[in-house]
Amino acid sequence: MIKILRYTEYLYLFVMLASIYKMYEQWNIDRNYAYLFIFFAVAALGMFLFRRKYRKRFEERQRNNQQ
Repeated sequence: MIKILRYTEYLYLFVMLASIYKMYEQWNIDRNYAYLFIFFAVAALGMFLFRRKYRKRFEERQRNNQQ
């Protein structure tokens, strides 16, 4: 299960990169639409950092319980 959690972290990075690309693509066409993708990129980065922090805490707790 831990391996699956590790892969979902990187899925958030992919969403962030896709949102940045879409924002860059839409910047001169529809600025409001581009701002929406900036929000998605920031939210995806936040979720990546949040999930990574709690996965590391969970792994640390498991290591301490095994010892």
